[in-house]
Amino acid sequence: MNVMLDTDGKETSATHTAYLKLRELILTGELPAGQKLKIEQLRKLLQTGASPVREALSLLTSDMLVERLDQRGFRAAPVGKANFEEILLLRCNLEEIALRASIDNADSEWEDRLVLRHHHMNRASQQKAADFEDAHKAFHMALLDNAKLPMLERYCAQLYDLNIRYRYLAAGGASYQKRNIEAEHQSILDATLDRDADSATSHLIEHYRRTGEYLSSQMDG
Repeated sequence: MNVMLDTDGKETSATHTAYLKLRELILTGELPAGQKLKIEQLRKLLQTGASPVREALSLLTSDMLVERLDQRGFRAAPVGKANFEEILLLRCNLEEIALRASIDNADSEWEDRLVLRHHHMNRASQQKAADFEDAHKAFHMALLDNAKLPMLERYCAQLYDLNIRYRYLAAGGASYQKRNIEAEHQSILDATLDRDADSATSHLIEHYRRTGEYLSSQMDG
């Protein structure tokens, strides 16, 4: 029985490791949108077995980062302007609901956590991109995690990840760099700590729409 438990534990760990690595490669575009994902190639890339790769791809299908092709395996989910605009629309609407609910439930413990997440994000902005991305997501999800609406929070986290792909695709543009992202985040935080739901959601949606306009223009180009 102990051997079975050990084996199961290793298999789960291998699947989780494969999932995280493939997710990162898809989000950053190292595995390009629309590319066929062949089990054997990915097995060699990740230096793991075929079973963990296959299970990881199935999990990523649930995340909408991978598409299953009938009888033909998997591919990285395609991207496009219509898809991006749908993601933006859903983020603005769902996160407004979640942020308002979080503010309705506001307490000092949540506010302290928000301030800490914001501090970590600002500090990570001086470090490598991957560190900032993790801290950036942690801040945005912390804004929502006091809503006490776990299904909604899960959808918002999934939409965040889907949006990341487009930010990586359009990274480095001059007009994006002109924005004061730090000030935008500060405005969202300040209004949230003031428990001003109208102002907080307005700043959040404006933050997303400004990013959305930039990314949409990059796709036009």
